[in-house]
Parts: sequence; C-alpha cells; structure tokens
Amino acid sequence: MPLKSRLRAACVILVCGMASSTAVAALSDTIVPFLSTSYSYDDNLLRLDDKVPGYNGPRSDTSRQIQAGFLVNRPFGRQILSGQAKWSRVSFQHFDQFNYSGKDFLADLEWHLGNHLDGHAGALYSQTLTPFSDFQSVERNLRTRQREYVDGGWRFHPSWRVRGAYSRERYSYDLLSQRVSNRVENASELGLDYLASSNSRIGVQLRHLKGNYPNRLNSGQFGLDRGYTQDEMKANVYWVYSAITQVQLLGGLVRRSNSVNSERDSSGANGRVVVNWAPLGKVRFTGSLWHEFGTVENALISSSLNNGASVAASWDITSKVRMDAQLRREKRDFSSVSGLVLPVNVSDNSHTESLGVTYLPTPSIQLGLNAFRETREGAPIINTGSYRAKGVSFSASVQL
Repeated sequence: MPLKSRLRAACVILVCGMASSTAVAALSDTIVPFLSTSYSYDDNLLRLDDKVPGYNGPRSDTSRQIQAGFLVNRPFGRQILSGQAKWSRVSFQHFDQFNYSGKDFLADLEWHLGNHLDGHAGALYSQTLTPFSDFQSVERNLRTRQREYVDGGWRFHPSWRVRGAYSRERYSYDLLSQRVSNRVENASELGLDYLASSNSRIGVQLRHLKGNYPNRLNSGQFGLDRGYTQDEMKANVYWVYSAITQVQLLGGLVRRSNSVNSERDSSGANGRVVVNWAPLGKVRFTGSLWHEFGTVENALISSSLNNGASVAASWDITSKVRMDAQLRREKRDFSSVSGLVLPVNVSDNSHTESLGVTYLPTPSIQLGLNAFRETREGAPIINTGSYRAKGVSFSASVQL
C-alpha cells in the first residue's frame, strides 16, 4: 500500500477510535494502548541562517506524524514495572528525503527491599530525526539514544538517607559526516540527604561523568575534543516553603577536564534552581535559572557553558481545557570548554516562546494546538548560524 494510503487509513482508524472511545475500555489495568496523530508547519525547517537561501526552493515545510503504542504499569508485590513502547511514522511534504520511522522504548522497575532500601533500574531506547539547530543537512540523519541506569537509597535513620546511582548513555548518528559526534557517557553518583518532617530535603552530592568520542581518536583537529571528565560536588536541596511554593536547587563546584588539551580545562560554580509556584488552584508557574555545561551536536564543538532562564505557566481554564505558555532564553559560551583555540570569545543566544491549548473532551481523548517562535544570534565561526523560525501544530491522541 502506498505511504499516503497508509497514512489516510491510520487517520481513519484514529478518528473511528476517538468516536467510539466512550465504548472502549482499556485492555486491562496493566497495558493501555494508544494512538495519536499530528500535523505541523515550520517556516524554517532546517534552521538556516537568515542570509542563506533555502535548499531547492522553500525554507518551510509541513509534516505529518502517526504514532501507535502502549503504556505499561504492573505491580509485583511491592515492586512496580512501568514503561512504554511507541512506534511512529513521520512524513514531510517537500523534504520527503527526511521521512522516517521512529521507535521509542522505556522500561523502569521500582524496587524495594525491606522497609529501608529502594530504587530504580531501567533502560531507554529512542530513534528520532536529529534536530537541525546545530547541524544542517539535506540528507536524513537519524539519532539513536540508548541509556541504562540503576539507582538506590538506604534510609538508615528516619531523617537520613544515603544514595547512589550509575548510568551509561550512548548517542549514535546515521549520517557519516556527523559520526564524529557519536559518544558514550558514563555517570556515577553518591549522595547523603537529611529528610525533614516537612518533606523538605537538604544534602550533598558527588558525581563523576566521563565522556568519550570514539570516532575522534585519530581525526586531526577533532582529536582536540575526543573526550572529557567532569567532577561535581553540589548541594542538593528541595525546600517546601509552603503548600503553594517549592524550591529545588542543585548547585556547587564543577571541574571539566579535556582529555587532550589541559589548557582548555574549565572549573567553577555550576548549578540550576527551579521554583514552583501555584498561587491559585488552577494557575501554576515554574521558573528556572541555570549555569551549567551542555552538549553540542556540532562537528567542531562538543560542549558549551550555558546560562539561561525560563518561565512556564499552566492554566486550567476549565476541567477540560488547559493553556500552557513558556518563555526561554539561553546563552551558550563555547570559548572556555571547546578544546579549540578560537581567535575571539564565541557564543550564541537563543530565544524561544511557545503557547498551547489542550482540550480533553473525554478522559481518554486529547486534542492540542500549539505555536512557537524561535530566534538565535549565532556564531558563524563554528557554524551555529543566526536564524528565525516559527510554526504551529495540531495533535490528537486517544487511549484505547
């Protein structure tokens, strides 16, 4: 069956499922199937510089996405197994070479031993189209992410808990020219927390992160950036100021060391603070500030020191209608952690605004309309160009 016919058939199935959802119950309390579709428009899909003409004509494009999958939540005594499996098909009207089939799998086991030991163990796999914000290409470039993790804590006293965690994360890219960004990150963590009767928490956390770029070991200029280690000592605070205000802080001292060129090592304060404020029952605000290292999907630069802020608001207009809005600003500094000797301080600045409305005609059906605008003042010397983009999307989903 041609692709367009399959998409039409899937849309018909979705509409029929939505129309009859009131008569269809979940298969069980353990497995809940779902089906969703979305239609999106983006006026600068490839995030091209304002001065660069579009490839083969237009800069804009529309895309259609169909997803099918199921959610899992299964208790085994005190243990709980949860997760999801999702398959998707994304098709573009003009840049049809980007058409792809995506896969997302997640499994998490919440485990308990006795009354004082508990934690999580799980794995994640996802395959999606690589974002165009830091790497532009007219060839399809799928990014595969795999993550395995385990963590646990021992509450050896009613007010004290010690915890530890280990994770391994891998990123790989289909396109040969971006395989220099293939990487493996291993993180280990140890923490001690004091637990107050008010549900507040204060503690200290030690973390060691090691990143490796296997395809940059003998690649000339890329050898400067082939790996790093990052050591952190941070305060870990969750403060319940009141029923409507909570503050989370994870911040302290961080040292990031380059595996080849120690002159490009960086250290100093690093952290993030998040404030949740709900002055009214139907209106909620979340504010964030951060100063931390981040990963960059760029052939020349692999990391940056990011300074940013965001404000998000959610308003339950009625029991069935919700409005969400967000403002986000971020500056990425590439000079101090790039591993490359650059002639000037290099950074870029991005601004993003989004607004969305969600309508739930029934508990199992969700309709959404979202719009966004994004601008960036880039750094051409490392191929992070300046651009403007805006778009809108409509989505519909149903749990069967």
